[in-house]
Amino acid sequence: MALKLTVREVDGVSVVSVDGRIGVGEEANSLRDTVKTLLANGKKKLVLNLQGVTLLDSAGLGTLVGVHHSVASSGASLRLCNLSGMLKELLQITRLLTVFEVSPNEADAVRTLSQSA
Repeated sequence: MALKLTVREVDGVSVVSVDGRIGVGEEANSLRDTVKTLLANGKKKLVLNLQGVTLLDSAGLGTLVGVHHSVASSGASLRLCNLSGMLKELLQITRLLTVFEVSPNEADAVRTLSQSA
């Protein structure tokens, strides 16, 4: 299944719903490009809703780290939400769970970011 990205605004927060596989090639590029476009348009609060992610390989992990770096270097904030058990375990094993801000669901992620300065 190709990666499908849906972007919408909720309470001043840009929510990117990710559905499909995040892997090497076009999928990784489209996620990276979507986030860079949001940042270029002045968006400073981003949520990646990963509920629909069916596969995350090493290239996908690298993409998430790259997205995190892009967001941090532009002075913006990023939260991940709706991690499946597999994604949470993968981030825990790679110790990336300590790098990313994670919320259990989209409502919590949006609330947390919309309340931040």
